[in-house]
Amino acid sequence: MTEIEKIIVKFLNKEANHSELEKLEELLQNDEGMHVFNSFVKTQYLSTLSMTEYDLNNAKESIKSRLRKSERAKKINIYKRMSVAASVVLVLGMASYLLYNTSMVNRPVGKQQPHLIVTGTDKAILTLENGDEVALVKGKKFQTGKVSSNGEELVYVDKERSDAIVGEQSYNFLTIPRGGQFFVKLSDGTEVWLNSETKLKYPVVFKDGMTREVELLYGEAYFKVSPSTAHKGAAFHVLTKSQEIDVLGTEFNVRAYNNDQIMATTLVEGKIRIKRGKIIETLKPNQQAKINHNSDNIDIGEIDVSQEISWINGLFFFNEKPLEEIMIVLSRWYDTEVVFENAKQKYFVFTGILERTESVDDILELIGATSEGQLQFEINDKTIIIK
Repeated sequence: MTEIEKIIVKFLNKEANHSELEKLEELLQNDEGMHVFNSFVKTQYLSTLSMTEYDLNNAKESIKSRLRKSERAKKINIYKRMSVAASVVLVLGMASYLLYNTSMVNRPVGKQQPHLIVTGTDKAILTLENGDEVALVKGKKFQTGKVSSNGEELVYVDKERSDAIVGEQSYNFLTIPRGGQFFVKLSDGTEVWLNSETKLKYPVVFKDGMTREVELLYGEAYFKVSPSTAHKGAAFHVLTKSQEIDVLGTEFNVRAYNNDQIMATTLVEGKIRIKRGKIIETLKPNQQAKINHNSDNIDIGEIDVSQEISWINGLFFFNEKPLEEIMIVLSRWYDTEVVFENAKQKYFVFTGILERTESVDDILELIGATSEGQLQFEINDKTIIIK
């Protein structure tokens, strides 16, 4: 990597010092230099996200703006490195980045009350077999003879160490509210990550020799299933309101929210069979099955799984998503309502990768920075108003 390429990388990561910014500004004074800058960024970064060409003039203005400042503004790092399989992808929401620290970012977001809309966190409601409910939150421990929690995860006793099941199988429910997420390790060793506004039903202990079966009543869950070879060949099934998933030791994501028209099942590793009525389809890794509730078909397509499972890595991954879909995702995580005063704003398209730990104000500011003045956000109590 040449010296100028190193400086470009440092600029994109907001790490370039004053002298390095001067060199970069000098580079952009002629067409050849602009071509070098443009080609390097597009080749090394934008191609990974299939993003469109950014506005180079904004990059120039950003450099000049930073050179004029005697003190660096507080950094807001909206990117992180995310490992997907064996590769590491440098995540860049380029449009947001190149506009940040320009006059557009200084545009007010509107009335802000960040103390009312808070970032999501680990929390859940555990419903025991006798109907009792336990609130699971950070800093609060819970333990019985079969399950324990430190407030951030729920772990069931390995079935080999539990008492033999007598009579009917007993079930627990784990409910994740809006603004929450949680992790549970079932008695067979299967690991499940649950997203906001999700409910899972599962046995306290799986019976030997019987199919291991859980039910995703609604919401989104990522499963890392303990293989059948470790359980005397017992298969693992995931039921939803519209399909049955037959699992053979694998990792996959299921998104089945009540108010979503389409349910999506994405395979990361292994093999699964999806059944909807008499229709049966088998998924390969990096494929997604979509089921429209108004149709009996199962549509299979290739997909970048890193986008679909970004939430378990603490990220929002939006690739040319309309604002209406984006706000549904954000409303679940930040437990807020959304109002579009101008229906046309629902179709504004945004691409970027943002951290779920960011405040809702920062997320809205970064989305707004790419809209060239098209979007105006206002926060009123726990409602986001888009004008």
